[in-house]
Amino acid sequence: MLDCITGYHHVTSIASDPRRNNAFFCDVLGLRRVKKTVNFDNPSVYHLYYGDSLGTPGSVITYFPFPNRARGRRGIGEVAKVTFSVPHGSLAFWEKRLSEKGVSGISQSPVFSESQLLFEGPDGEAIALCESARGVNSPANHQINSDKAITGLHSVQLCVGGESTIETVLDHLGYEVLSRQSGLTRFRHKIQTEAGYVDVERSGSLAKSVESAGSVHHIAFSVQTEADQERARKSLLREGYKVTEVKDRTYFKAIYFRTEDGILIEIATNPPGFSVDETDITLGNALKLPPQHEHLRNELEKNLVAL
Repeated sequence: MLDCITGYHHVTSIASDPRRNNAFFCDVLGLRRVKKTVNFDNPSVYHLYYGDSLGTPGSVITYFPFPNRARGRRGIGEVAKVTFSVPHGSLAFWEKRLSEKGVSGISQSPVFSESQLLFEGPDGEAIALCESARGVNSPANHQINSDKAITGLHSVQLCVGGESTIETVLDHLGYEVLSRQSGLTRFRHKIQTEAGYVDVERSGSLAKSVESAGSVHHIAFSVQTEADQERARKSLLREGYKVTEVKDRTYFKAIYFRTEDGILIEIATNPPGFSVDETDITLGNALKLPPQHEHLRNELEKNLVAL
């Protein structure tokens, strides 16, 4: 078992319209855009990061907005839902706010005895808010009062097939079964009890998911240091997983591997963080490019839509 995982680092998804995506997460959910950069592997596309005021690991959701991308198909082998924590007693505020903003698919129900508000993101993605003390950070900005504002990532829900060995992966990452309810199994970290939950839904009838707009591209767990990351990489390789080399994402170092179900998992370092190339005050304002793409700046600034 890995003893170095400290919780979630971020969740990354795919969108179809950068302006609509930016407006939803900043203006509707009240998160702060903490980085405006590009997909390092496809620099013609934005990579937008939203989180708390500093982009604290565990508060961040990110998007690759591919203009006019068709919606993905929900199914087996994907992250089916992303849930954020909000303070107790705030769901009535959020239900009213989301309704007034024209958000689709709003419904409220308890999940593992926690009040949860489910709704759709701009590309039909399943997002939820959960009343919970779980959270890693202060509110993102001042447009939503601190007694109502999102406080961080609460959980992700994985959809897998009936014969999935996902428990083996989660056990190696340090997660154990906490509870079972109505076809869901909730996992909690064995050591870091504030690390966030992983919920698993098993299905024997759904088709394989198709990744596109509205799909989660990957989930990232955090480690404190590059040494921790290297230990995790070697451990995963010993277990037979195909793990990438370390990739420098400027704001963190990353390694990736896939589960047997096809779910892409990243392990990311907490440092150096999003303030490495901007001040805390100006985070997310300017287009920031990694050194290998700086020569493309004029072309990218001409072709990427203004945000």
